[in-house]
Amino acid sequence: MDQRQHAQIVWNGDGVPVSTRFDDPYFSLQGGLAETRHVFLAGNDLPARFVPGFHIAELGFGTGLNLLAALIAWRAAGVVGPLRFTSFEAFPMDAGDMARALDVFPEARAVADPLLAAWAQGARRIETADLRAEIVVGDARETLPRWAGRADAWFLDGFSPAKNPELWSPELMAQIAAHTAPGGTAASYTAAGFVRRGLADAGFTVDRQPGFGRKRHMSVARMPL
Repeated sequence: MDQRQHAQIVWNGDGVPVSTRFDDPYFSLQGGLAETRHVFLAGNDLPARFVPGFHIAELGFGTGLNLLAALIAWRAAGVVGPLRFTSFEAFPMDAGDMARALDVFPEARAVADPLLAAWAQGARRIETADLRAEIVVGDARETLPRWAGRADAWFLDGFSPAKNPELWSPELMAQIAAHTAPGGTAASYTAAGFVRRGLADAGFTVDRQPGFGRKRHMSVARMPL
């Protein structure tokens, strides 16, 4: 793969990968798995909303931690059939770097081998007995409008809006809305005003909720039925 299209990272002293392109860590310095559960699972009222065929979509695949956290919750909920998960990622990470990042979270790393093995072989569609995942590589501003799916819940997990504003534009929030099922939801760690306005203008009902760690607030959004 062209290195310009690949994640460029350094590792900080806590073992957290940091994007040199965006000067932003891939997950919270206070605990990435706990942040995922607070922001993306609880923020989308999961696992309570899980039903057979439930479809999660995501901006920013990163280390795969969010997918694994969702899969752990799916298995614990005992839902029949596979979880559907679609993620949009412009700069995919090497499998070795993904594994190193996930080593910090033994619970996630314990279920990661099928994902890592497929990823190392170049697979971007990953199917197991209880997972149907696709990672769409490329600029989401180009790939999302072409996507034919609609998600029941969105994980909006791009790098900081201050450092990667393109992934939080009103136009992209409108695409999120267009690819959300009636009654579907979205959640993000950011409570930036222009992000919340973009979601609201796209048709979501948007609220602020207590954030994770040092972040005072996060955003949750729901599409009317």
